[in-house]
Amino acid sequence: AFDVADLAAHEAALTKIEAELGPLTTLVNNAGVGVLKRGDLLDVTEESWDRCLTVNAKAMFFLSQVFARRLLARERSPLFHSIVNVTSSNSVAVALQRSEYCASKAAASMVSKALAVRLGRENVAVYDVQPGLIATEMTAPVIDSYRERAEQGLTLFPRVGEPEEVGAVIASLASGRLPYTTGQTISADAGMLVPRF
Repeated sequence: AFDVADLAAHEAALTKIEAELGPLTTLVNNAGVGVLKRGDLLDVTEESWDRCLTVNAKAMFFLSQVFARRLLARERSPLFHSIVNVTSSNSVAVALQRSEYCASKAAASMVSKALAVRLGRENVAVYDVQPGLIATEMTAPVIDSYRERAEQGLTLFPRVGEPEEVGAVIASLASGRLPYTTGQTISADAGMLVPRF
């Protein structure tokens, strides 16, 4: 564990991890923070804006950069290599009470695309996983309202998702179970973003 917002710690953290596990094949950018206070976007503070953008977009960009440089600097095994970024359905759908969070996740989603374009020629796949209503520590204060909205039809499956389900999606991507793919957005949202009438 380390603070991804501390950019100077990235190199040392990856060195420590590789010393314990061996050469890494995959980076999963899953660290994220929510807003300091839900409310009107006209009341968003600079502190909340900076916190969301720093952790959710800036840190994942620079950690991905450090990981990619390390990966490309060494002789790689024939194993599958990838970066999986966990953004959010809010990278495309506005949640007005959390506008700075949405902006940070939209930025992270674009970073995923940029990384996919840059690393494709290096045979490194990059994915953007966009969870919807998932029962996590971050959603705990509002999970009951999420459950109610899911049951009322916000999601096509009438329930909230579990972290293990998102984990299974990430594991599939990280292990190359979707061969000949890169740059894709995977909506782990029970169909929440499917356009409907």
